[in-house]
Amino acid sequence: MLNQFLWVILPYICMATFIIGHIARYRFDKLSWTAKSSEFIEKKQLKWGSILFHLGIVPVIMGHFVGLVIPASWLEALGVNDHLYHIGAVYIGSVFGIITLIGMLLLTARRLSIKNVRRLSSALDIIVNIFLLLIVFMGCYATIVTNAVTPTFDYRETISIWFRNLFVFSPNADLMVQVPIAFKMHILLGFAIFALWPFTRLVHVWSVPFTYASRSYIVYRKHKV
Repeated sequence: MLNQFLWVILPYICMATFIIGHIARYRFDKLSWTAKSSEFIEKKQLKWGSILFHLGIVPVIMGHFVGLVIPASWLEALGVNDHLYHIGAVYIGSVFGIITLIGMLLLTARRLSIKNVRRLSSALDIIVNIFLLLIVFMGCYATIVTNAVTPTFDYRETISIWFRNLFVFSPNADLMVQVPIAFKMHILLGFAIFALWPFTRLVHVWSVPFTYASRSYIVYRKHKV
């Protein structure tokens, strides 16, 4: 029962919350759709933390997409064998994962240690920061440590198949039974952050300012007294 709940019921609850929560917030609470920047309080730590986090997270997300969504047989047909994939997933993925982790450490330390930033933060802001830090840490741990300790484990034969089956409504919880605990924690924390997403400042990632490039110039004139 626990296995069915964790790997079948819970993922669907989190995904439904993610979708319905975004729709509800956009319709009924659109004015809160913001990043609530605290840059005016502290800039230096925010700059380095944000740069490192965003520099690392984009390749990490792309790597997750390739590993989870694209079947291994498709990559082999394109000439990407297990050795090449392993180099990309473990070595290159570890580099960008560590960059992301350092950025997240700086951002979390900033939010917790600087009094005015902490005062401006809601409870959900702090929870999201800690969750993101834990997710990135467990991802790095699973990639660097767990893969070295259990080299025979191949998540593309277990986690990836389970993940893809969720989206065709044919989940198989048995695929997750033998998955190492580090990977399980990384996945569960990931689903938890997806469930929290619509109710936090994370919604700002969908507001890409594409219109900035084509908008008219804003002319400022000095007021003469």
